[in-house]
Amino acid sequence: MTTLFDSFQLSGLTLANRIVMAPLTRNRSPRAVPLPITATYYAQRASAGLLITEATAISPQGQGYADVPGLYSDEALAGWRAVTDAVHAQGGKIVVQLWHVGRVSHTLLQPGGQAPVAPSAIQAKAKTYVLDAGGGGQFIPTSPPRALDAGELPGIVEDYRRAARAAMDAGFDGVEIHAANGYLIDQFLRRGSNQRTDAYGGAIENRARFLFEVVAAIAAEIGGARTGIRLSPVTPANDSIDADPQPLFEYVARGLAAHALSYVHVIEGATGGPRDHQQGDAPFDYAAFKQAYRQAGGQGAWMVNNGYDLALAEQAVASGAADLVAFGRPFISNPDLVERLRQGAALNPGDRDTYYGGGEHGYTDYPTRGG
Repeated sequence: MTTLFDSFQLSGLTLANRIVMAPLTRNRSPRAVPLPITATYYAQRASAGLLITEATAISPQGQGYADVPGLYSDEALAGWRAVTDAVHAQGGKIVVQLWHVGRVSHTLLQPGGQAPVAPSAIQAKAKTYVLDAGGGGQFIPTSPPRALDAGELPGIVEDYRRAARAAMDAGFDGVEIHAANGYLIDQFLRRGSNQRTDAYGGAIENRARFLFEVVAAIAAEIGGARTGIRLSPVTPANDSIDADPQPLFEYVARGLAAHALSYVHVIEGATGGPRDHQQGDAPFDYAAFKQAYRQAGGQGAWMVNNGYDLALAEQAVASGAADLVAFGRPFISNPDLVERLRQGAALNPGDRDTYYGGGEHGYTDYPTRGG
């Protein structure tokens, strides 16, 4: 019987186990540059089969939170190279999550104080993280966005392609396209945030067009085997709304099958909340979602996420419902989470006051068992 602790072949990468560290925003990269403590943080957690970095902006326009990293400056790439070297020295594998926040931003965070961009000029009922005059962090409402002109979209697709190439040059084992949680790609998918009447709005095929353009550009640049994608069919995160997600995401699944991706990373339910959350009249059918991908020829690994404990994760892997299981917040306070799960040991509680922003405290100083 397959277990959570068995190794796994991920498009030619040998993962030591089927446990994945999910992306976790920590707001410790001033000027969008990862610091030396970032390398320490990820290396401490390299016993996971795969590490997925915190969401990382593909461009200055893609930034939506203070002190999150980027992939668009020489300094940032040097910082990330230190991270990948440290993880590989511990025998780990690491991919970077490519991020454009779209409307989930603020003029304080945008180049020249410009409005954030979005499929349509609809303000998100959401908050973002900025620094106050004293350097402390606070959450404030997002700014009203402006609608992107269709002529701007090829430039953003190019930003994704360029960021993917930069990631490989910085030593990453691959990239994950962030198409979840109400950020730019997800905003194009959802009727609640996309009210366009051009080729990128209206019908499902149009709303998914931008996603597929991004996927095609990245897969062509670095190969599908080094490209994963994250989706969240029903999460309400960042005002993400669609009354009929099942046909939308089954269409997306079938389209992704053509790109020979490394994996599909699925957030089940509300991100960080109830696993049974639904949008529309019926519960989302995750089995049918996966089946749509497989029946269309999709061979990528199936990764699940949200609210998994050891028992639920073991069941998912043993049953074949998932190839990989991603854990989020437990990795913040348990750098040795894999070993703790293996031994059935108690977990360190997390200090929520240090989740966002700060230095080493609450970041690299959580104890390991016997450490």
